[in-house]
Amino acid sequence: MKNIGIICEYNPFHNGHARQLRFVKEQGTAVCLMSGNYVQRGEPAVISKGIRAEAAVLGGADLVLELPVTYALRSADGFADGGVEIFQRLGLIDSLCFGSECGDGERLMALAALLDREEFSHMLREKLAQGLSFPAARQQAVEALGVEAEILANPNDILAVEYCKAILRRGISMEAMPLQRNGSYHQGTAPEAPSASMLREMENWSGYMPKNCCELQEAAVRHSLMAGERAVLARLRAMEEAEFEQLPFGSEGLWRKLMHACRKENSTAEILAAVKSKRYTHTRIMRMLLCAFLGISEEEMRQQVPYVRVLAMNEQGGKLLRQLRAQSDLLLLNGNETAPHCPYARLEQRCEALYGLFTDGETQPPLQEERLRYLADFH
Repeated sequence: MKNIGIICEYNPFHNGHARQLRFVKEQGTAVCLMSGNYVQRGEPAVISKGIRAEAAVLGGADLVLELPVTYALRSADGFADGGVEIFQRLGLIDSLCFGSECGDGERLMALAALLDREEFSHMLREKLAQGLSFPAARQQAVEALGVEAEILANPNDILAVEYCKAILRRGISMEAMPLQRNGSYHQGTAPEAPSASMLREMENWSGYMPKNCCELQEAAVRHSLMAGERAVLARLRAMEEAEFEQLPFGSEGLWRKLMHACRKENSTAEILAAVKSKRYTHTRIMRMLLCAFLGISEEEMRQQVPYVRVLAMNEQGGKLLRQLRAQSDLLLLNGNETAPHCPYARLEQRCEALYGLFTDGETQPPLQEERLRYLADFH
């Protein structure tokens, strides 16, 4: 039986995710590597990681591990490579399953190989020098090399290509297993393939996710960036210049532009509007703002993590976890287990303590996540 990895966010878990898990379970064991309390778009997760992990197991996952925060907040290529790196370090993961609009593994792999060629890098630099945003420059560079680039206009395909690039760069035998996704990523209203961004704006999730998952997630405390805006602004206004300079994604003087906006504008929306441009995307600036609030530097973002947390599992996942612990050099900690003393552990604790400031309603005390129940006793 195959062990099949899924790099995910489940923000929140819905019917489209359940469909993917059914597909995976027909072929093997489903191992999910899920973003924790902060997600790749630069926002707090709408529901805590413990609840989302439990929903994933109820929806078909066998084992849910946490994608460390310094990997979850990277750009698409870093997010994909970080997830593949962890699966590589764990071993025993045979395939990587991911959503894709085109659903053609060979085509995705061929494009990934092209994006790693020096001639593409040269062409990309030329396009960026013209002032294009990275997504636009990448698409035009591919087209300039005579390859159709419509795949790079699709959000799931963009990430799918990055997964394929990570597999190729690392030279591992992990199989790429795309699952075709139908409907719009941002505007999907069909219950069988809803948009997670749409769901985050809705109060009633009934019909958009399995019933047991819906009951669990709808009962959970919700979080949003706007709920914690004053806390974020307080941190941004108190930052020194050296702290802005050390932020991730701040190259080409972007950190300085962000610093000036934080010292002038009155809200996060106004800061984003002042900094965003054709060259610098909204999500890049959002990640910078969140990293500033959490105190994550570029150096910390690049460091390899010393451990990964186990969030939830079923009986099959427990069997696999024992095998992973026996043969992997990557430490696997229970969801609420104290981490060994190290810089990443202190960063992780700080991020967890701050998550409660983003609740819609009363704030939660520091490290509330540690008090939440998990599906199993991992000892």
